[in-house]
Amino acid sequence: MKIGNIDLGERPILLAPMEDVTDIGFRLLCKRFGASMVYTEFVSAEALIRDVKSTIKKLTISDEERPVGIQIYGRDIDAMVEAAKIVEQAGPDLIDLNFGCPVKKVAGKGAGAGMLQNIPKMLEITEKVVQAVSIPVTVKTRLGWNQEQLIITTLAEQLQDYGIQALTIHGRTRSQMYTGQADWTLIGEVKRNPRIHIPIIGNGDIHSLAEADAAFEQYGVDGVMIGRATFGCPWLFSREPLTLDQKIDVLEEQLRINIERIDEYRGILHTRRHLAATPVFKGIPDFRQTRIAMLRAEHADELLAILEQCRERLRGDSAASTASPSFEIPNVER
Repeated sequence: MKIGNIDLGERPILLAPMEDVTDIGFRLLCKRFGASMVYTEFVSAEALIRDVKSTIKKLTISDEERPVGIQIYGRDIDAMVEAAKIVEQAGPDLIDLNFGCPVKKVAGKGAGAGMLQNIPKMLEITEKVVQAVSIPVTVKTRLGWNQEQLIITTLAEQLQDYGIQALTIHGRTRSQMYTGQADWTLIGEVKRNPRIHIPIIGNGDIHSLAEADAAFEQYGVDGVMIGRATFGCPWLFSREPLTLDQKIDVLEEQLRINIERIDEYRGILHTRRHLAATPVFKGIPDFRQTRIAMLRAEHADELLAILEQCRERLRGDSAASTASPSFEIPNVER
């Protein structure tokens, strides 16, 4: 699959852009484990042109994570164009336009998936951003606003005609948010449309590489994007299984990367979401109090000590399982 001159190879697996999740430390780990392409957290166009410090920091990328995309969102045409120009100067491989975020504070203000209620404006933003920058522009969106407005098959053609070089489709409507089951049938229909010549990337309810492989086979998509299933699991992209010890090593490394690149306090905050979501610790009995302590830890030494305690408890459970055939270690794989 190629996006402009970016060659992602056959059947690429991409890391979805996610707020408070896809910081640079997490992206680097996902890339190491096999992600074909990664994206930053989404960036507010309005905040970017106002030079908000925390937003500007989101533009920091590393050559080690390439190819990397920066995703922007907003509802004002001029702001989106100006933001795209600023983003281009940060040196990403592409700019992605977020027309799919369903959360109220974004979609409710007409940005993200809110654009699905104003297609002419969505298309004007797309056209003007494409004209304003020299790197590839792509779009991520949903099937439609609700089940009565499943417009993606027509919308895909329109977005292509306005110059985007790839389209990622999340298989839900905005009204579904993240509930129910992603519908890949319409994603497949878009891909099979003989008028479509840009890459189509499917997204939604992919929890493993096996499920990604099945999506390639069944729907013929050019790429698969994985989002929420990667929380606390940057190794999800790896074809080689990791031991529990190795997974804890990765989580500890993620913590250290975040602390080194930001600072101790915020580095811990960036890592907490992953520690709360990782399936690694599901094998530990009565884990609730340990989890609370983990999420309250304010210093790296304290948090690393808790992780090491978890490692020892998992090793102990493993040893008990070996000694007693009747005891089974709970499945800790997602």
